[in-house]
Amino acid sequence: MKEMYDRAAAGERLRLKRTLLGMTQDEMAEKIGRAPKYYADIERGSCGMSIETMIALASSMNMSLDYLVFGNASDEDKIRHQQETNAVLDMLDHLSDNRRKDALKLLKLFLHACDNN
Repeated sequence: MKEMYDRAAAGERLRLKRTLLGMTQDEMAEKIGRAPKYYADIERGSCGMSIETMIALASSMNMSLDYLVFGNASDEDKIRHQQETNAVLDMLDHLSDNRRKDALKLLKLFLHACDNN
């Protein structure tokens, strides 16, 4: 079966990674040398990207082009994702119940704020 490029899905992968990196759309646009509106359109999936833009984004976000374009995670990507997840869980595991609940509230607040960016 032939893989298809889904602009909206690619945009969502970029949005999720950008928020994990703690960056705004404007900051990412500046980092890759593109206009903020153009970058916002990419995340919304309302426009495509040149290969140069794809390379700049993949490089800036430390992701493979295969993952960016098709959503296929390499074994290396899966390992890195698991390591990041384990690091977060390890940090939470060492907190008291109250601090863990507060950390969860902060994380939810952060993700909500990023969704509105």
